[in-house]
Amino acid sequence: MVMNRDGPILVEGPVEVVGDDGTTTRSDRFAVAICTCRRSRAYPWCDTSHRRRKPAAPSGAPPGDRQPQEGEEESRP
Repeated sequence: MVMNRDGPILVEGPVEVVGDDGTTTRSDRFAVAICTCRRSRAYPWCDTSHRRRKPAAPSGAPPGDRQPQEGEEESRP
């Protein structure tokens, strides 16, 4: 298992994930990415949604550090 600070948990498969409601989801892939940000539309599997929107900037951040709003793409330098 590999944990990424700002991304998913990478696990060698096959994998079964038991949700907090008791449902079980299974993947037979050789490796899976498990979502930790809960933004994924394929939850519990990561769909890279964590890349599109970062956590809000701390108050007092310079105006150029504006974070993208829901549905906006993050600007690239």
